[in-house]
Amino acid sequence: MRTPDNETPDDLIDRDTGSDGPGKKGAVRTCILSRAEAPRDGLIRLVLSPDGVVLPDVRAKAPGRGAWIGVNRAELAQSGKQLRGALARAFKTGDLRIPDDLGARIAEQLQRALLDRLGLEARSGKVVTGGERIETAARSGRLHLLLHAADAGGDGKRKLDQAWRVGSDREGSGLTGFTLPVDRTILSLALGRENVVHVGLTDAKAAARVSDTLARWLHFIGPDLAPEPCETGSQGASGIGGVRTNDERTGK
Repeated sequence: MRTPDNETPDDLIDRDTGSDGPGKKGAVRTCILSRAEAPRDGLIRLVLSPDGVVLPDVRAKAPGRGAWIGVNRAELAQSGKQLRGALARAFKTGDLRIPDDLGARIAEQLQRALLDRLGLEARSGKVVTGGERIETAARSGRLHLLLHAADAGGDGKRKLDQAWRVGSDREGSGLTGFTLPVDRTILSLALGRENVVHVGLTDAKAAARVSDTLARWLHFIGPDLAPEPCETGSQGASGIGGVRTNDERTGK
């Protein structure tokens, strides 16, 4: 990625190199559009390709200077000249090109980040699939997060939601699993398993990691594309998106 002529790589080490070195965790960044400050994990990093194309770097791994945005997809699409001016100032060059599908590229990367995270947790043995296995984990109090595919049947969702409420001592509450904006085919590919309709997280830390990644995606795609949250009025683990793990709901 491009490094402005008036800055050396050493100048950028403690700023936006993209690597999570000492002091990076919990670092705060400023959205170039709204000027609001937020932890870097809650924002989207943009970088310049060698030929001056603005590209998303949602994992914040690309080297060089980065520009951060905290707006959602609709707000980004409406930013127009404000975005170009803010990027020119951030990258210290007007020689840049903003793709017409920048919002779609960001959304795609955020979706991929979620699916990759689910795949990692599955390979670590922290994910359970299959209605019977999830129900068993839920009723025994071992379920920390419940996710449904977009094309999951209503009866199956209600059955697992109820099992989760029972196992969490939350009968009569609004506790439900979260319906993802992806279908079973995509979930199955991500987890390397057949016919994944429901996903359960049986590890609290793994559930929090997935919840954070999901909330970040939902925040960007906006309320028009995101499904209803697990519980009315609740917020995600990172403060956005309406996704909460069982530990966050119960306080345990």
